[in-house]
Amino acid sequence: MAFAFERMAGQTAPGAKEFGEKNCPLRISFLTSVIVPVHFTILGSGSGGNCAYLETGETRLLIDAGFSGRQIRQRLAGIARSPESLQGILITHEHSDHIQGLVGLASKMQIPIYCNRLTKEAIENQLQARFDCRLFSTGASFEIGDVTVDTFSVPHDAYDPVGFLLRTTGGNIGFLTDLGHATKLVVERVKNSHVLVLETNHDLKLLQEDTKRPWSIKQRILSRHGHLCNDAAADVAEQIVSADLRHLYLGHLSRDCNRPELAHRVISERMGKIGAHHVSVQSTSQDTPCATLTLG
Repeated sequence: MAFAFERMAGQTAPGAKEFGEKNCPLRISFLTSVIVPVHFTILGSGSGGNCAYLETGETRLLIDAGFSGRQIRQRLAGIARSPESLQGILITHEHSDHIQGLVGLASKMQIPIYCNRLTKEAIENQLQARFDCRLFSTGASFEIGDVTVDTFSVPHDAYDPVGFLLRTTGGNIGFLTDLGHATKLVVERVKNSHVLVLETNHDLKLLQEDTKRPWSIKQRILSRHGHLCNDAAADVAEQIVSADLRHLYLGHLSRDCNRPELAHRVISERMGKIGAHHVSVQSTSQDTPCATLTLG
């Protein structure tokens, strides 16, 4: 409920103080403010592809486009949406599981891409295509419609990888999908999240026992510029959790080296241990979208 203050000329209210004109007291009227809900859907998240959809009163965005253009269109159709309504695609970094749908979507449909310069150059070289890129400097904040986008550097083995905090009227949504460890800056930038997408890439034991990956790849994954394991993600979540955080999505799970139930158990147990029972923990899948979350 909002209050509107108006002057009524020629009338005097008992005990009213004058603000400017004589005999012109304040009239208080009641206005109902319209709250437009914010809708957030993880269309898929895993080592084979990552993409999320955000819809506010004025703005419709994708965060990463790591599935084929056809797949993304189909997944949007599953929530009664289409790429034609998008105002932009935010890109965290240039790895294929975050950009493989760009040619089929952004290039053909001329949807703006928001990324930093090094990521733009890497994407265009990798995909051999040109896009309508709206460049930002890592660490900067900018607006797309009624969404404020905060960007920050994350430690990952890409040219200039970033995380996002998307500030909307319904709440703040943080993205930490690819990182080898969380710096103090990373923790600080997503501390005010109401919703957080946090990487839980692998289970240490499953990765060590995996026979498909050579030792060099395992070393890359385990490095400080690689990917978070379940236990490391729990440490990060413990640093970030606050009274504001309500929804924690476990993202970027390896199909071979993790299990949704393993990641969920590790994070849920840690949240319970620190008394964060108000946080809803949900594993994601690269095969199927999560249910749409409505905020506001």
